[in-house]
Amino acid sequence: MKNSDDKTNVMRLLDKAKIDYIPHGFAVEEGDSLDVRTAAQKLGKAPEEVFKTLVTKGAKGGYFVFVVPGTGNLDLKKAAKSVGEKSIEMLKLSELFPLTGYVHGGCSPVGMKKAFPTVIDESVLALKTVTVSAGKIGRQIELAPADLIKFTRAKTADIVTAE
Repeated sequence: MKNSDDKTNVMRLLDKAKIDYIPHGFAVEEGDSLDVRTAAQKLGKAPEEVFKTLVTKGAKGGYFVFVVPGTGNLDLKKAAKSVGEKSIEMLKLSELFPLTGYVHGGCSPVGMKKAFPTVIDESVLALKTVTVSAGKIGRQIELAPADLIKFTRAKTADIVTAE
């Protein structure tokens, strides 16, 4: 993927910050599920190594980003507590693109229109690398968890309920 046309904005931002990553891509057919387990399967990776990016709205009106493994679901109570909110709710799909610049299935914690408080599930700390969306459906990046945490100014916390 040396061609600059193949790079997503996420990749360009990481290049500019001199952060190493491995780009991954996979074909997306009409009717394919856009869930993280499907992405993990197409990449040949374990679902606990591929994280999904979820955007929420807090009770006070602020927005928060949570990054969780494909093997877990966001626990809204734990997530709210991790950001000091009484409660949070998932962002409506219709609000995702205008707020973040990303579409459902291609939302990355890197390079949103605005930097929102970000929390990554603490299970990321046990991984050598983590894979997240590169900002387009069918495109992923794999990088060191510490680099993702530093670049997104995230904190880690226990924010999932295992399936």
